[in-house]
Amino acid sequence: METMIKLFTYGTLQHEDIQENLFGRMLQGTPEILIGYALKKINIEEEFGIVAYDILVETGNPEDTINGIIYEITTKELHQADLYEGFHYKRVEVNLQTNEKAWAYSAAS
Repeated sequence: METMIKLFTYGTLQHEDIQENLFGRMLQGTPEILIGYALKKINIEEEFGIVAYDILVETGNPEDTINGIIYEITTKELHQADLYEGFHYKRVEVNLQTNEKAWAYSAAS
């Protein structure tokens, strides 16, 4: 059986159509809170112009929290998510409020 990996999401990876296109399935998630991070906006050039997306930025301040959803995905699906997020994002390991570790996508620079 394949090892499942935890992925903390806070944006487009929560959208059912994105999940269906990326993974070929709907993900079953659990609400979770990420501590010590804030959301900023990043402008990404898309086919039809500039689009603003949320991006995690580590603050180290325990009062900064982000509500998100944690999913369990396969290694293959994690690599598909890496490709989807592109070079503006990097995958980082984060500690969640429940003391679980998960991957999340943060600012690349």
